[in-house]
Amino acid sequence: MRNEKPTPQNAGFTVKPRSHPEASRRKFLAGAAATGVAVALGKASSGFAATNSAHETNSATSTLPANFANPADSPINAILKDIPLPRLVPIETKFDRPIIADVAAEVVAKLRASRVLDAIRPGMKLAIGAGSRGITNLPLVTRTLIDELKKAGAEPFIFPAMGSHGGATPKGQRALLERMGFTEKAMGVPIRATMDVVQVGAAPGGLPAFVDAIAAQADGIIVVNRIKPHTTFRGKIESGLTKMIVIGVGKQKGAETCHSLGYGRMEQNLVALCRTTLATGKILFGVGLIENAYHETCRIEVLPAAQIPAQEPLLLAEARSLMPTVPMNPLDVLIIDEVGKNISGTGFDPNVVGRYPTADVALTPRDPRITRIAVLDITKKSDGNGTGLGLADFTTERVFRKFNFIETYCNLLTSTTAAAARIPMVLRNDRQAIQAAIKTCLIGDPRKVRLGRIRNTLSVDRMLVSENLVEEAKANPKMTVAGRAADMTFDADGNLA
Repeated sequence: MRNEKPTPQNAGFTVKPRSHPEASRRKFLAGAAATGVAVALGKASSGFAATNSAHETNSATSTLPANFANPADSPINAILKDIPLPRLVPIETKFDRPIIADVAAEVVAKLRASRVLDAIRPGMKLAIGAGSRGITNLPLVTRTLIDELKKAGAEPFIFPAMGSHGGATPKGQRALLERMGFTEKAMGVPIRATMDVVQVGAAPGGLPAFVDAIAAQADGIIVVNRIKPHTTFRGKIESGLTKMIVIGVGKQKGAETCHSLGYGRMEQNLVALCRTTLATGKILFGVGLIENAYHETCRIEVLPAAQIPAQEPLLLAEARSLMPTVPMNPLDVLIIDEVGKNISGTGFDPNVVGRYPTADVALTPRDPRITRIAVLDITKKSDGNGTGLGLADFTTERVFRKFNFIETYCNLLTSTTAAAARIPMVLRNDRQAIQAAIKTCLIGDPRKVRLGRIRNTLSVDRMLVSENLVEEAKANPKMTVAGRAADMTFDADGNLA
């Protein structure tokens, strides 16, 4: 490992152009209210599992219900149209940047150093759990692992280890894996999906531990995951290998069980259920990844199953030290161009912006203080999963049309995080959402707003800030003013160009 400064991915701030067809300007999901009721009753799930095509078609062809209408001449526009918008200046922030130059070579080196392959015998059928979105190099790491297992004579296969994601159906989870780059052709092994589980024991408090039914029939299970701070609770164990063993390998039933008593007991439940599953001997080892502030792989560790409980807390501490936050703090308004499950489990990472979905996380001096947050879009890869929108104050009709009840509600009914599914105030377009955030940010003079704009919470090294924050940026040794002030520009639909 070494410190480098490679050319960053997505180096520019510019977000890919979004489509705003005029025909869909005043459109919405066909019968939005009716769709919500149908989903609440558990209908339409079979048609959703592998595709969003019906959702996308409806969003472009159906009329916005009258009670949602916000035409250009509405009283809402009259209230907001004169709210001034600040000119924005690009700034760049330097974060610590350890990085692995050759990820595949590092995986091989760590596999050999850990000696986990010594226990592999020819003909062993090994289940590899994959499923967490938004992890850099995850397909590469998994394929490298598969190749090494094959060299040892094993017969590996992949199974979706993703709790309730993908609409909590085998077809949906397999499709989600494929969109992440996990195809049978790319990985060179079969993908076997089921939502069935087997109970493998019970934790001391009585909670049952579950394992994917197909994986349970294998000679051993291997998990791969990023180790990082969780978005909803704090502990010595948060997101990582332990969580993957309990919630990923345990499928929807395992996720539901672990979340059932709330996030206040999440760490306790994760540790107890993980130990119960480890005691079966089915889990052979885990591959833990750590990323730097630039979303780049900076550390890989291969941990034999017995070492996971002791070593993962140390890796979490390192990951937390590398986690960035919005560099300009405090802010009256933060504009987030896009949110999605491929960015964070909560759509946008609360650790980066200081907004958490439960009271189980207390703010620390590290957390930014932001009065209002406006979310402008959902990523295509999120498939309409709007988890985390409830943490924002304002959003757009574009987001509302994309919001997929099944994807979002299956996720959050399982995790019990109801607040994250709430829909914030919906405005006509980007301009109105930004103006609404400024109007309500509780400052006397809106011309003095402290405003920042980021692409998403994976890309906070490049940020746009209101012109009045330039001197603060210049005074910060980690920040550089990267350009001149410019007005926000909008297209004919009122969305940022």
